[in-house]
Amino acid sequence: MKKILIIEDEEAIAMIEQDYLELSNFETEVVGDGASALQKLNDNSYDLILLDLMLPGGMSGYDVCKKIRGQVDIPIIMVTAKTESLDKVLGLELGADDYLTKPFDPAELVARVKANLNQYERLKGQTAQAEEKLVIGNGIVMELGSYKVTKDGKELRFPNKEFELLRFLAQNPNYVYSKEQLFEKIWGYDYIGDPATVAVHINRIREKIEQDSNNPKLIETVWGVGYRFNGGK
Repeated sequence: MKKILIIEDEEAIAMIEQDYLELSNFETEVVGDGASALQKLNDNSYDLILLDLMLPGGMSGYDVCKKIRGQVDIPIIMVTAKTESLDKVLGLELGADDYLTKPFDPAELVARVKANLNQYERLKGQTAQAEEKLVIGNGIVMELGSYKVTKDGKELRFPNKEFELLRFLAQNPNYVYSKEQLFEKIWGYDYIGDPATVAVHINRIREKIEQDSNNPKLIETVWGVGYRFNGGK
């Protein structure tokens, strides 16, 4: 049974999340602040995290998200009452995989949890392949079997979706893919989300692999069309 940590200070919302997830055969635990959440993560293993961005106690959901990403690599779904795109983008840049806006349909909550877990398992399942290295450029090497990325021998942190996105582009150089095509390839046809997520992930990848992320040479933007990996350049 998959285990989910719910980080939510509003008791009524936490109960809704817990009830619907447990009805869908998930095991859940609930905490109401960031410090308690980090302690839970130190003491237990979870398969997915639901994270409210508006938390009490001086540690925001953004702070918690960043700290969680430094500890574990499991799906994080932000749950937020904020509707501004900037708030969602910031959460994604800090390492969240998805977001859900309050008020939400509990059925959508369960669907997003299942979609994120299925995607995570699919990506992890691919690590059974024989170890293979992919040389990107700028001293970047991808170890495909272990999902490891190094730059000049030093390991970089690459969450699963960033890894899969870079891998797909690098293995299909010189072709232009739209955001919608990349979204379908990496997140899947049944995934509930926004193709604009692709741009956020591309920007995060560029910050790690480009010599100048403001003037990218490896992953090029083809304006009005999409993105191209410049292989052999």
